[in-house]
Amino acid sequence: MWKLDYCQIGTQSNPMTLQPPTPLSPRPHAPEQVAFHRTELSLILGVYGRMVAAGEWRDYGISCLRDVAVFSVFRRTAENPLYRIEKRPKLRLKQGMYAVIGMDGQVLKRGHDLRTVLRVLERKLIRAVDT
Repeated sequence: MWKLDYCQIGTQSNPMTLQPPTPLSPRPHAPEQVAFHRTELSLILGVYGRMVAAGEWRDYGISCLRDVAVFSVFRRTAENPLYRIEKRPKLRLKQGMYAVIGMDGQVLKRGHDLRTVLRVLERKLIRAVDT
C-alpha cells in the first residue's frame, strides 16, 4: 500500500511562490473619445450622398473629441461648416444625444433617434418643381 505524506509536499527545494491577485478597477474607464458607430455613419453618409448629388454640399469633416463627435458639412472646403451633426452621449438621458446645428450655432433639431434628427436636413432637399 502506498502512503502519501502531506507534510513532505510543500517542502521541495523549489517551492511555488504566491502572489496577490491584481486588483480590479472599481468601474470601467470612460472612453477616451466619442466616435460615430458604423450604423450612425451609414445614415449620415446616406443624407450626405443625396445632398452632394443635388449639388448642395461638397465636402465634410469628422472630429472625434472627448465629449462629442462632430460630422461637419461644407459647401466649399475653405468655408465654415453649413451644418454640424453632433453626438453627445452625456445628453442621451436628457434631451437626446444627437443634434443638427446650423451655421449660426442654432440647434435645428435634437433627439434620441438619429434618423428623425436627420430629417431636418432632408427637408432642405425637397423643392418645388416648375411644370
